[in-house]
Amino acid sequence: MTEPISNLPLNGLTTEQVKKLQAKFGKNELIPKKKKTFFHQIFKALSEPMFVLLLAAAVIYFILGEPRDGAIMLVFVLGIISIDVIQEWKTDKTLQALKDLSAPHIKVIRDGEEQKINSTDLVPGDLMLITEGIKIPADGKVMRANDLCVDESSLTGEAEGVWKVTIENKDQENKDYWRKDYCYAGTLVTQGSATICVDNIGSATEYGKIGINVANAPEDPTPLQKQTGKLIKLSAGIAAILFALVSCITWFNIPDHLLRDRLIESILSGITLAMAMIPEEFPVILTVFLSMGAWRLAKKQSLVRQLPSVETLGAVSVLCVDKTGTITKNQMTVRETWALNHDENRLCEVMGLGCETQAYDPMEKAMLAYCENMHITKEQLFSGELVAEYPFTNETKMMGHVWNRNGRIEIAAKGSPEQILTLCNMSAEDRKRAEEKIVEMSQKGLRVIAVGHLFVHTEKDVPPTLFACQLQLCGFIGLADPPRESVKEDIKHCTKAGVRVVMITGDNGITASSIAKQIGMINSDQIITGDELENMTDEELQEHVRDVSIFSRVIPEHKMRIVKAFRNNGEVVAMTGDGVNDAPALKTADIGTGMGVTGTDVAKGAADLILTDDNF
Repeated sequence: MTEPISNLPLNGLTTEQVKKLQAKFGKNELIPKKKKTFFHQIFKALSEPMFVLLLAAAVIYFILGEPRDGAIMLVFVLGIISIDVIQEWKTDKTLQALKDLSAPHIKVIRDGEEQKINSTDLVPGDLMLITEGIKIPADGKVMRANDLCVDESSLTGEAEGVWKVTIENKDQENKDYWRKDYCYAGTLVTQGSATICVDNIGSATEYGKIGINVANAPEDPTPLQKQTGKLIKLSAGIAAILFALVSCITWFNIPDHLLRDRLIESILSGITLAMAMIPEEFPVILTVFLSMGAWRLAKKQSLVRQLPSVETLGAVSVLCVDKTGTITKNQMTVRETWALNHDENRLCEVMGLGCETQAYDPMEKAMLAYCENMHITKEQLFSGELVAEYPFTNETKMMGHVWNRNGRIEIAAKGSPEQILTLCNMSAEDRKRAEEKIVEMSQKGLRVIAVGHLFVHTEKDVPPTLFACQLQLCGFIGLADPPRESVKEDIKHCTKAGVRVVMITGDNGITASSIAKQIGMINSDQIITGDELENMTDEELQEHVRDVSIFSRVIPEHKMRIVKAFRNNGEVVAMTGDGVNDAPALKTADIGTGMGVTGTDVAKGAADLILTDDNF
């Protein structure tokens, strides 16, 4: 771009400009990973020490005049390569079936008119129009925003929505890594709408950068590959020594033979004894058992991408897990309610009336689901006429709806407890009870929402803003992203097996500690934040990870450092995750485990093992 993005006119690019930019930047898609050819897979397999051993054994058998044994060795080589190729082909095929497709179309302004285009045709400088429910296909600066809230959990690991603004508002707690005046590819719009000026597309987006870095990162050999490599080198070394020793002894013991016969006899004697030291059956047996392990894992909804990962899984001593989407469901749920006048049904009804009729926000979805559980249906809630709305903004931190139901006009409001309480008319005793309840629910790691209402006589009496209302407090709603049902039991199994579970999250420490206590993690009160980690040297971090099992407010680089610290302490580390932000750590770990259903393509591409049912 030749001029700052923010200076571009809001009538969009012209058709001519789009063509030039498409020629320069290409399609809005990640650079596809080069598909491995059949010959590439064969070459990769043959470069393994185990296969070199088998090929060497086959050649020696042919030299010794044993073509039958040599042919058997070659059959073994062919069989093992076939198993490897078939395993990888089946995994790739399943991954393709699991692949999540981003929104295929997006609205833009071009030539001063609104158009609907394929998201792959976006170019830098395009004015992109986003609304509730859209998965953002490119990075860009927020030019205009109308109560825009975005779910960035796939990138940051933080379940709470992020409110976007049109001016830069730096987030000191997260080191300004994720800007609030900027939207990122792969994130989801949960509320509001905006005009976004596209800045980066494809591999240049934050989503794409992580994907490319992960794809280009070198693959470390697994513990099994390291051990078998050492074993084969040791066997080959001993065999070479025996070959030289026996050949020399034979040479000196047959001095009366002709030189040619003497040389051949000495070499064959050395080779014969050396062959006894080469465990040519070992690679075959190992591959068969690993294949059986992969087959058993497949029956438990787990895809093994590389056979050596089966053995690595059994050697894991530390399991690093991302909280959002792995330990928890990444699905907000109403966990607790408190009604001021003990009228639970009335609290739920007003809460439902304060929600959008077509809810995209995770918290509103949770509230409406809770209403359904309380036998208050959407049809009952929204049977009246919606007279007016008080939209949520980042400044007011509350919203409200005005309903006319059977001639009764009611204002239903919900939002920040601090804001709602200032508008409520209540006794000092009730206010004290309410404030104590807010503290109690917050300490449990719940997101507290206050609910209030007001009846007015006619539509003319409806105040122009919520701040002009004198509400009656109904109560509080406590929401949280709950742990998966089986996680607590799974943590117990891990502990019994000698595997230490470590939680890594972009969420705040209170929420992380609360979840850790619910699932029975040890040392749930000891937490290291991203800010603290940032100020530690690698050596200091190595010491801290010996005792601390919870890391909060971390960014992708922090996750990699944590995994490396455990590995440098001699641990065999497994990492589970589903978001783009988990991919670098998945690649760094001894074995990375991705989620097949909710996991992003980048995370699944970095993983060694895929859980097709997302069961921890």
